[in-house]
Amino acid sequence: MAPMRVTSAAGQVTPGLAGITSWAALRARAHVVTAGLPAPPQPGPGVCVSCRGPLRPGYARCFQCRLHAESAPGMLADVVAPAAWAPKGSHLARDLWLYKSVRPGAGEAGARLRALLLVFLHDQGERIWRQAGMTRPTHACVVPSSRGRPRPHPLQALLGGFLAVPWTELHIQPGADRWARGLDPGRFRAPGPLTGAAVLLLDDTWTSGGSAQSAAVALKYAGARSVAAVVLGRHVPAVTPLAARPAVNRLTS
Repeated sequence: MAPMRVTSAAGQVTPGLAGITSWAALRARAHVVTAGLPAPPQPGPGVCVSCRGPLRPGYARCFQCRLHAESAPGMLADVVAPAAWAPKGSHLARDLWLYKSVRPGAGEAGARLRALLLVFLHDQGERIWRQAGMTRPTHACVVPSSRGRPRPHPLQALLGGFLAVPWTELHIQPGADRWARGLDPGRFRAPGPLTGAAVLLLDDTWTSGGSAQSAAVALKYAGARSVAAVVLGRHVPAVTPLAARPAVNRLTS
C-alpha cells in the first residue's frame, strides 16, 4: 500500500479535497489532466531508460541523463517516474505553470495536479518503490524552488497532510547558481543526516533533470539509501516521435 493517508477504512477520501468523496471521483479529476496526452512510455527503443524522454536511436539514455550518470555515478535517483508527459503548449504544461502563480485559475489548476499526483502514487506506488529498491518511502522531499519562494514549496503545500511520512527539506547552498540547468552535486544540502532513509523525491516538472538529480545527490550525500523521484509532468516538445505510441502507463480506472 502506498504511504498515504488519503483513504479511510471505508475507502473514502480524507476530508480536505472539496467535492471529492471517493477514489473514483478523484481518479476522474486526474483523468481531466491527462486527457488527450500521450502516456509516459516504458524504457525501450527511442525512450530514455532514466527519464523516459524521447531518445535518439542507438542510445540508452538521452544526452542530459548520460551527463548525469557520468558526473555522479551511484548518486542519482534510483528511479525517475513521471506521472504524465507535458508537451509544450498542452493544458498540463499550462497547469504546471499556473498553479504556482497568483493568477485566476491557480486554485483549480492545483486541484487537478493534486488529484493526478495522489492517484499516481496510489496506483503506481508499489511498482515505483520496487524499482527504487525500497519497501516504501520513509521520508518525502520536494526539489527546492529556484525562485526562492517562501516555504513551504507550492507542491508540498498542495499535498498538505496527504502523505503519511515525515518531510525533509533541502536548502540551496550559499553561492550556488539557482538557475543552473545542469547537475550540480553541491547545489543543495540536507539539514541533517538521513542515514538509511528511503526518500520519495517530488518535483512538478522535469526538463533537463538537473535540479531533481542534484537534489537526489544531496539526499544520498546525507545518507539516504534510496531515492525515488516522482515528477508530475515530464516536459517534451509539442510533437515527438513517441506521440503516436500506445498508452502503456495511463492511470488505471
